[in-house]
Amino acid sequence: FSIDSLKVHPELTKSDKIFESIEKSELLNKKEKAPKIGFGLDYIAVSERTDMDPIDNGKDIIMPMVSLSIPIFNKKYKSKTKQNSIKQQEIEAQKQNRLNTLETILDKAVKKRVSSKISHTTQVKNLKQAKSAEVILMKNYETGKLNFNDVLDIQELQLKFQTNQINAVKKYFKQSAIINYLKQ
Repeated sequence: FSIDSLKVHPELTKSDKIFESIEKSELLNKKEKAPKIGFGLDYIAVSERTDMDPIDNGKDIIMPMVSLSIPIFNKKYKSKTKQNSIKQQEIEAQKQNRLNTLETILDKAVKKRVSSKISHTTQVKNLKQAKSAEVILMKNYETGKLNFNDVLDIQELQLKFQTNQINAVKKYFKQSAIINYLKQ
């Protein structure tokens, strides 16, 4: 199973999205830190005065405006940049930690699944041998050479093998479900 398939796991892509949002926050911080210049017009409507007659009486006023903003105190922006850098390092560390955890879980699931498959095969072989032994014990019981408790013991052993076989199948499918979850 490929570890590369884990790199697109939803838990890890979530970390990537958070990392991207911190990058956008840093871009915004850099834009806020830059000097700003603004241009504009201010319009004032003036009504005509009747009590006196000044020059341009009732003429509306248009005032061009220019503004310049130079940030003098840069500590705020430097601090924000440092915070963003630390957050990004934290997100990367968390992502790597989660990737390591997912890799460990995947590795354990694959190994347990192989183990359960081997266990199932072993239980099938044991069950066949126990059935062969039961046939022999039944013939010995019929001839009177053997106690019935010995036959019951071998049947109990067969039940134990069947139970172990069922548990191996259950374990196999449980580990398969874990592997499928991690590979999505």
